[in-house]
Amino acid sequence: MTWAAKLIKHKNENRIAVYFEKNQDLIARIKQIEGARWSQQKTVWHLPDTTENRERFKIEPLANSLPSPEGIVQIEKFKQWLRSKRYSESTLINYSEALKSFLVFYREKPIAEITNEDVIIYNNDYILKNNLSASYQNQITNAIKLYFKTIKNIKIEVDKIHRPKRAKLLPNVLSKEEVKQILNAHSNIKHKTMLSLIYSCGLRRGELLNLKPADIDSKRGIVIIRQSKGKKDRIAPLSPKILEMLREYYIGYKPKTWLFEGQNNNTKYDERSLSNVLKQALTKSRISKPVSLHWLRHSYATHLLESGTDLRYIQELLGHSSSKTTEIYTHVSTKSLQQIKSPFDDL
Repeated sequence: MTWAAKLIKHKNENRIAVYFEKNQDLIARIKQIEGARWSQQKTVWHLPDTTENRERFKIEPLANSLPSPEGIVQIEKFKQWLRSKRYSESTLINYSEALKSFLVFYREKPIAEITNEDVIIYNNDYILKNNLSASYQNQITNAIKLYFKTIKNIKIEVDKIHRPKRAKLLPNVLSKEEVKQILNAHSNIKHKTMLSLIYSCGLRRGELLNLKPADIDSKRGIVIIRQSKGKKDRIAPLSPKILEMLREYYIGYKPKTWLFEGQNNNTKYDERSLSNVLKQALTKSRISKPVSLHWLRHSYATHLLESGTDLRYIQELLGHSSSKTTEIYTHVSTKSLQQIKSPFDDL
């Protein structure tokens, strides 16, 4: 199998494009790489421009894209520490790449000499200058704080490193009628069941795809969501309606390893394919909003709140560690707002 890889710019981000003749085995392997995406516009698979991916696809690392020898050793030690604390692989990659970016910026400076002032300079001269997002800035800040907590004899004061203020964005919510249109758009029982289960249980995309047949307890009427965000298990109730749909799906597809399996045996259903299932449902239902799978989770929580479910129960059902995260749904619930009469109506 012949292939070629080169650096590209995609949506103002450095990526590695991989070119090859269509091959399902190779596509399946590329999908396993964290951050792999298909570009419809460029008709190519592309990956994050990381040290690992450069090595994997034999792309020469730039001299100024590497930390100092000390930095390289420290990043490896940081990875080992993250693994020992059982951080997820995606967090390990994100944090180590974020730390690498910071240490590349200060590759001429001994790590023990880095100060809080250096963090501010990095924020201003690298993150803000390159117009990088607040979420990326927050991720790098988290990585820096965590890394410097693990080493001794340093000048930096970790507790005085402050995260950037997050934009207070309200969750996107669909009406019940819109949700009904989306869930009824597909005649394919598998597609219909996947979208319905996300909404009916408030699941994250990864939680749905990680489900196994044994996680559905039809006798107790619950689904067990294992090792989700924050390494926590939780349960969610299954309505009689979704249980009936799951039975119909199970009879038709007979899943073995994963509740929703891909085209290849014993593989999970692909994230991108699931997003396409939603995209097709939106087209069929003629909904023009930029709906994502997470909108269904937001809508589930908001609709529960509007039906009178206690906020504490919603917190448990969603798997939120803090009630503050759940409280944001009170700002998008329209139940109380609809009872308010505008003074405009009295004019």
